[in-house]
Amino acid sequence: MRRFFKNKIVKKALIAAVWLLIWQAAAWAVGSKLLLPSPVETAKALASLAVTGTFWKSCLLTLLRVFAGFFLGVIAGAVLGVATAASGFLDELLSPLRSIVKATPVTSFIILVLLYLTSSLTPMFIAFLMVLPIVWANVLSGIKATDAQLLEMADAFGYTKAKKLSAVYAPSVLPHFLSACTTGLGFAWKSGVTAEVIAHPAFGMGKYIYESKLYLETPELFAWTAAVVILSFLLEKLVLLLLGRIVRWK
Repeated sequence: MRRFFKNKIVKKALIAAVWLLIWQAAAWAVGSKLLLPSPVETAKALASLAVTGTFWKSCLLTLLRVFAGFFLGVIAGAVLGVATAASGFLDELLSPLRSIVKATPVTSFIILVLLYLTSSLTPMFIAFLMVLPIVWANVLSGIKATDAQLLEMADAFGYTKAKKLSAVYAPSVLPHFLSACTTGLGFAWKSGVTAEVIAHPAFGMGKYIYESKLYLETPELFAWTAAVVILSFLLEKLVLLLLGRIVRWK
């Protein structure tokens, strides 16, 4: 019996069951699906959405927008991290920009970006903007954390710049970079969906979250939110799997 409860899958299933029971009890206590639908009502709403083309098209477009912004943010952040590590003046010049992006509320950026971009491009740009400073700061700190003695040894052995990059800098930067990617994906996903709520593109999960709230369709609101959470969980697992393969390959 003790081994049974120590099983990870069983343990997670029991934890999920406990929280579902708490949710169900709260729904019974409230007594109105307009205020708090039950897990069963939410599951029914999600099932009815899942048989429509609008649901899958919205999920796909949200994923594409977030992933596009995420990858662009990773690339730009890595480039800026390397550039600012190589030039102290450039680092001082651009560090206020990084601080402003990190400190400004995402809602403010969404409203500002909507002045210049379409509602479909805004979520992608917001995802890009949220990932950029995270990857930038982590790559920069990874380069700065490179062991000076290893660099001296590389110089003593006459390593070329390419060899020094692969043998010394890469092992130092890679953990910082991978951490930035996992953290950045979460920020990109949440900010991208939030941008869809405000920007209201033709199709997008955030758009239908807003419309469900607007028309007081609370079960659908919970169903769309559940879909966002499920996709976020699957994306996180996918990225962790890919990053794990990168580490093993290294």
